[in-house]
Amino acid sequence: MEIGVCVLLAFLFHQVAHVGGQGDGGHEGCVPGFQVKKYQVMYRGPFQKGQRLLQVEFDDCAGNEDVTFGVSDPGFHVDGDLNLVPLRDLLHSEPVLFIRGLSAHADDLAQVDIIGTPGRSAATLGDIVGQKLPYRSKRSLLVPNISISENERGPFPKFIGQLEVSTTDYSGNLIEGPQVFRIKVIDQNDNRPIFKEPRYTGEVLEGSPTGTTVMTMTAFDADDPNTDNAVLRYNIVKQSPDKPSPNMFYIDAERGDIVTVIAPTLLDRETLPTTTYELEIVAKDMAGSEVGLTGTATATITITDKNDHAPEFTHPLFEAHVYEGSTGVVVNLTVDDRDDPATAAWRAMYSIISGDPIQSFEIQTNPDNNEGMLSVVKPLNYEASEFLSLLIRVENEDPLVPDVGYGPSSTATVHVRVEDINEGPVFFPDPLIVTRMENIPVGSFVASLNATDPDILEKQSIRYAVLQDPAGWLSVNPVRGTVNTSASLDRESPYVYDNKYTAVFIATDNGTPPATGTGTLIIHLEDYNDNAPYVLPSVARVCEDAYDVTVAVVGGWDKDLPPNAAPFKIELGKQPDLDKTWKVTRVNSTHSQIMLLRSLKKDNYQLPLLITDSGVPPLSNNTEVKVQVCICNKNRMHCSSAHSHHARFLVPLATLLLTLLSRT
Repeated sequence: MEIGVCVLLAFLFHQVAHVGGQGDGGHEGCVPGFQVKKYQVMYRGPFQKGQRLLQVEFDDCAGNEDVTFGVSDPGFHVDGDLNLVPLRDLLHSEPVLFIRGLSAHADDLAQVDIIGTPGRSAATLGDIVGQKLPYRSKRSLLVPNISISENERGPFPKFIGQLEVSTTDYSGNLIEGPQVFRIKVIDQNDNRPIFKEPRYTGEVLEGSPTGTTVMTMTAFDADDPNTDNAVLRYNIVKQSPDKPSPNMFYIDAERGDIVTVIAPTLLDRETLPTTTYELEIVAKDMAGSEVGLTGTATATITITDKNDHAPEFTHPLFEAHVYEGSTGVVVNLTVDDRDDPATAAWRAMYSIISGDPIQSFEIQTNPDNNEGMLSVVKPLNYEASEFLSLLIRVENEDPLVPDVGYGPSSTATVHVRVEDINEGPVFFPDPLIVTRMENIPVGSFVASLNATDPDILEKQSIRYAVLQDPAGWLSVNPVRGTVNTSASLDRESPYVYDNKYTAVFIATDNGTPPATGTGTLIIHLEDYNDNAPYVLPSVARVCEDAYDVTVAVVGGWDKDLPPNAAPFKIELGKQPDLDKTWKVTRVNSTHSQIMLLRSLKKDNYQLPLLITDSGVPPLSNNTEVKVQVCICNKNRMHCSSAHSHHARFLVPLATLLLTLLSRT
C-alpha cells in the first residue's frame, strides 16, 4: 500500500475518532463536521468570479459560531452562506478540491470532484492538513523527525528521541555518512494579543451611512503566525453610553474595522445623549475560541458635526432708533443654531437684502455669541428719511448639507427710526478759495461766505463770526457773511504759506440748543512789487598788492516774485571817479562780479552799489559791500579790524597825492 494512502486512512481514522470524542459539547446525536463528505461539480466552461458552484453542509453541533473554511485551491473560498465560489475568473481548476471546516468544536474535510475540467495536477490531502507527506523513493532515508513542545518542564537534560549511528534505506541497505537530525519546537499559546496603544480615537460625521468605517483596531500576537495561537478575532464587549442603542457600532472580527450600525437618521449629533462614545475592544487568539488568550483596548469615537441646521432669527422683527448724523451699532440681531458652536457650521454671516440703497449700514458678527451687530457707517439724514426698513438674511460660513434649506426664519426685518437733531450750518463750498492782490486798500471786499442750515423743516437764522485769523487782516459781516480787509494784506508775511493765507469762520444757528459749523477761506495772494532788492554777500576780501582781479561775485535777492524780481541790474553807486578803482560786470540775470582795477593799502573800504529789480515800476536799493584789503603772507591774510573807509574818499586822496608829486 502506498504511503500517501496509508497516511490518508490514518488521518480519516483520526478525524472520526476526534469528532466522536467531541460529543460532550454538541447536541445529542449530532456528529460535528461536514454532514456530506463528497460533492461533485460539472465543468461547463471557465468559472466566473462570485459564481455559486455548490453549498456544503457543515454543523459543528454548537451553532457554527466562528467557523472558518479553507480550500486546497486558493482560487476558491466558502462564503458566509456556505457556498463554494471562485475568488476570480478561472479558466481551469484542479480536478479534486478539498475543503477544511474548522471551529472550536469541529475539524473536518470534504471532497469536491470537478467533472470534466482540463485541470492541473490534483492536490493531495497533505496540502489541506498542512503537512508535507513522505513519499516513497528508492533511496529515501528513514531519518525520523522529532518534535518537542516549547515551555516543557524539566528535569534537564531531557530525552526527546533516539537516532542510531547509521541509517538504512527502504531496502535495508546501510547508508554511510552524517545525516541531518531535525527537531521541531511546537509553539504553545503563551502570548496574549497586545494593542499598540491602550486607547484609540476616531471620528465619524453625523448622519453617515450605515457601514461607514470609523477606525481600525489592530493587535499583535507573538506566537507562531502559522498556528491558531496567533490568529486573532476582535469583539466589542461594551459600549458607553448605550443610548440610543447598545449596538451603534460593529467591529469586523478578522480585520478589526469598526463601522457604524446605527441608521443615519439616528446618528444625529444634536439629538444623541453625548457626542463621544467609548468602546471596550477585546482581541482573542486561537481564532476566538473559548480557550484563547485576550487583550483589551479602548476606542473613543467622536460624532462630528455637519451643517444640517440653518441659523434662525429669534424674532421676525427688530427695531432700532438712531440720531441723524451719528454712527455706530444700533441693534444686536440674535439667532439660534443647533450645530456645534465655534465651528463654521455654527458661525453666522449676515447680509442686508434690501432697504439700504446707499449702503449706510453694515453688519459684523460677534464671535462670542454669534449675534449680528447692525451699525450705521454713513450718517443718516432725518430730513431725507425718518423711517427705514431693512430685510436681513443670516446663513452659516459652511454651506448646508444637501436637502436642507433656509426657511423663513432665516430672514428678519429691522425697522430703523431716525431721530431729528439740530444740525449745525454747513458751509459751501468748503474751503472757499479766492485770489486777491496784496496791499489792496483796507476795507476792500475779499469774499462772501455761504452757510446753510440742514434742518430745512425749521425756520432758523445764521450768524457769522471770525474763528481764526492769524494776522488779523479780515472782518466778516455777521448777517450777510461778507468778508473785508481790516489791515493790509502782505504776501511776504510769515503767516502766508505758498502764497496762501488761511482763515476759519464759524456759523451759528438759533436752534435749541444752538448748533455751529465751520468753514475755511483760502486767499491766494498775488504779488505786488513792494520790496526793493538787496545784494549778498556784504563782505569781500582781497590782498593789498592785488589789482585787476575779481574781488567778489555778488547776487541780487528780492522778496517779490517774478516779474517783480530778477533780472537785476547791479552798478556802482552814483559817486565820481569810482570807476577808476572799481568795475562791476554782469555775470547773469541775478549776479555780477566786482573787480579791483588798482592795488590798495591794507584797510577796510565800503563800496557803494545800486541794485534795481525788473518790476513795473522798478524798485532800486542803495547798498554797500565791505571790502577788506589784507596783507597776504604764506597763504594767510592779515586784515584790518578798524572801521571801513568809504570808497568815495579814495579818489580825492589819490588826486591830492598825484598833484603834490607833479608840483615837485
